[in-house]
Amino acid sequence: MADLKELQDIASQIRRDVIRMTHSAGCGHPGGALGCADFFSALYFDIMDHNSDFKMDGVGEDIFFLSNGHICPGWYSALARSGYFENSELATFRQIDSRLQGHPATEEQLEGIRVASGSLGQGLSVALGAALTKKLNGDDHLVYTLHGDGEIQEGQIWEALIFGAHHKIDNIIATIDNNDKQIDGPVHEVMSLGDVSQKIKSFGWEVLSMNGNDMQDVVQTVSKAKSMTGQGKPICIVMNTLMGYGVDFMEDDHKWHGVAPNDEQAEKALTQLEETLGDY
Repeated sequence: MADLKELQDIASQIRRDVIRMTHSAGCGHPGGALGCADFFSALYFDIMDHNSDFKMDGVGEDIFFLSNGHICPGWYSALARSGYFENSELATFRQIDSRLQGHPATEEQLEGIRVASGSLGQGLSVALGAALTKKLNGDDHLVYTLHGDGEIQEGQIWEALIFGAHHKIDNIIATIDNNDKQIDGPVHEVMSLGDVSQKIKSFGWEVLSMNGNDMQDVVQTVSKAKSMTGQGKPICIVMNTLMGYGVDFMEDDHKWHGVAPNDEQAEKALTQLEETLGDY
């Protein structure tokens, strides 16, 4: 288990990796990946009981599904930095024949990836299926999943919420990146979600909230969520973040949802992010 300073250092390196990966590829989705770097750091280096000796079935360990797959640069970095594959492979992001596709895919057999997640709205259904399987098999480990707030405009999410509560799937912790940004603008302008926490609670889930860019709050809140599992209700965390967190000219700007930094922008961004684990 890492302490808060170590987790913050890892998050800084994840952010550097995101900038370098998207800049090198000339495409990708840096904004949400930067905003969720603290979550990825906490999840893979402190919270989850997982094994980098990857097995697709995930038996006997906690597993994670990234539903908003476009923010995969941050996830790829966390996987590499926690030992799933070599850091040097991050340099192949979005290249022809790379295992690190622009959206996670299973055909490339990249360690850590259990489902393709290019199409939004499907991840909660998948995660609930995996969690139910663990319960039926007597596996007491947990399933984690991450979603974008724009993503939950998809109707399948709400069907899955009904399913999870009805079947009392209480070994899942779903997190929503509530940054109020999607590719076309602020979520509240494109299609407002209203009070997300109250809506999900009304579907029969336990709901917590946290500041996703405060490492202490992330660790404490997810730890609290873990303590609430096994009590008959699925759990959701509404995680408030800033898109582009850590890079001042990217923060809270939907334009960085799916635009890679150019040479000058990448150089400026990297001066704001401490290199803590060594660049790949």
